[in-house]
Amino acid sequence: MGQTPQKWPGIELSNDDLLNKKVTQTRYHPRAKFSWSAGEAISRFLNELKEGRLIGRECKHCNKILFPPRMFCEQCFKPTSKWVYIKDTGTIQTYSISYLDKDAKRITDPIYVGVVSIDGAAEKMGIMHYFGEVTKDTIHIGMKVKAKWKPPLERTGSILDIEYFRPLKEGEQ
Repeated sequence: MGQTPQKWPGIELSNDDLLNKKVTQTRYHPRAKFSWSAGEAISRFLNELKEGRLIGRECKHCNKILFPPRMFCEQCFKPTSKWVYIKDTGTIQTYSISYLDKDAKRITDPIYVGVVSIDGAAEKMGIMHYFGEVTKDTIHIGMKVKAKWKPPLERTGSILDIEYFRPLKEGEQ
């Protein structure tokens, strides 16, 4: 092993050396352009949301519909096999009543949020989302709900294309 020098060779630069242009330097501001992808499964999922549809992926090995979709099964680690459209209805698995808005400011009218297991997907496969048209006295675990979609021209390919999940009415599918 070599020895560590007590004093490094060369001259140490200071901020003043740079500010007073005692050193040759170049400044460059690249005009970098970039794009990103959410991946094959989530990109398709978001595109379908824009069209007002929910989609999952089938795992033939486990005989499950994965939602949100994934290109491989997290249980058996095998690739999923095909796209499957599923209903926009489901069941509340858990929920919370919040008196704070998304900026953590106190509000008088609560926000209801929780996890919905989607009908047609594997058991306990769901998404976290808002609930609407409910009160603290009417919302409950096990409640059947349906997606309330934004109008088609307002959709952007976001999970918020579903405004909220509302109680499923008698006889409605």
